Amino acid sequence: MVPMSIRLPSRHSRGPAPGLTGPARVDRRTKDLTKRLRPGDIAVIDHEDLDRVSAEALVACRPAAVVNASSSISGKYPNLGPEILVAAGIPLIDHAGPEAMEIKDGVTLTIEGGDITDHDHDRTVAAGERLDAEAVQAAMAVARAGMSGQLEAFAENTMDYLRQERDLLFDGVGVPDITTEIEGRHVLIVVRGYHYKEDLQILRHYIREYKPILIGVDGGADALIEARHKPDLIVGDMDSVSDDALRSGAEIVVHAYRDGKAPGLERVRSLGVEPVVFPATGTSEDVAMLLADDKGAQLIVAVGTHVTLVEFLDKGRKGMASTFLTRLRVGSKLVDAKGVSQLYRARISLWSLVLMLAVGLLALGAALWSTDGGRALLQVLGARIDDLWSSIQGAF
Repeated sequence: MVPMSIRLPSRHSRGPAPGLTGPARVDRRTKDLTKRLRPGDIAVIDHEDLDRVSAEALVACRPAAVVNASSSISGKYPNLGPEILVAAGIPLIDHAGPEAMEIKDGVTLTIEGGDITDHDHDRTVAAGERLDAEAVQAAMAVARAGMSGQLEAFAENTMDYLRQERDLLFDGVGVPDITTEIEGRHVLIVVRGYHYKEDLQILRHYIREYKPILIGVDGGADALIEARHKPDLIVGDMDSVSDDALRSGAEIVVHAYRDGKAPGLERVRSLGVEPVVFPATGTSEDVAMLLADDKGAQLIVAVGTHVTLVEFLDKGRKGMASTFLTRLRVGSKLVDAKGVSQLYRARISLWSLVLMLAVGLLALGAALWSTDGGRALLQVLGARIDDLWSSIQGAF
């Protein structure tokens, strides 16, 4: 049986860590919190099984500490978020309980060990366990051992999705019409997920040469704009994309539930934009891929999407099973940009550049010396260098 919660050994059990103080920023939704989190703030979240993307977003904001009301590693599967926070040197106070979410936003907090104190009123408002690398690794080992239960649930969810969306997956029934011309073009789909910044940087020459249709999935539209690209399509439930991106002139496709409810529809219309609505059971990532495939994309390049089984489980959502099937549906058209940045990360050393330059100069000198005109030119250059060197010596 898979454990639902793991009480991890606390760092402060080995002796209190130095206290730190900062303003509290409180939000149950981690991705909403990171939009207003500033360096030195103390992030207070309620995020069971903290995933990698959320942890990387928190690290980018450079908070003084992260307080999690829930268990950062419940033991259901080996989620990667806590390890990333601890490796970045950000204190993680885990399992602080529902009292943590009652902390008022903006209150100055002091953290000592696992105790969280209202600095101005000198009273403890919550207490948790401060995790270190050893405690995280121990919990991850337990989670890996209990992963079989999650694999079974993933398989069941996959079959449920197949039954619900059989017509959409096999025949494209329900895919809406759009004005963006995709037929025969390359399509680049950007999700603000794993290594999206590095992959976008690596793909800049590809984008310049092939001019693919650029699709941003929710916050992926802002990622494109940050990389100085203009999205052609924005797909998603519109909960993590900026108003500026929605007003950028891109065609908007709102991902709706199968019952027709579309939480992002009202927001888009309030900005004076009339979107296309795409009802589907899966994730917005899936909707973007199915849309590109149905409209005749020649090649689909995915940035920041989910590829490995650990990544599917790390997102911690039942709907990730749909992404697995969607990838099977799109098939050979799909190319993952993930890992491209790793492949091209090697750099030429300074000494290699110097050596290459020296060899090139020697080859040029040999070529010039083989002709009368070249020898004369080299002799003139040598005389000029001698004069310059003599002038420098005379100045000192």
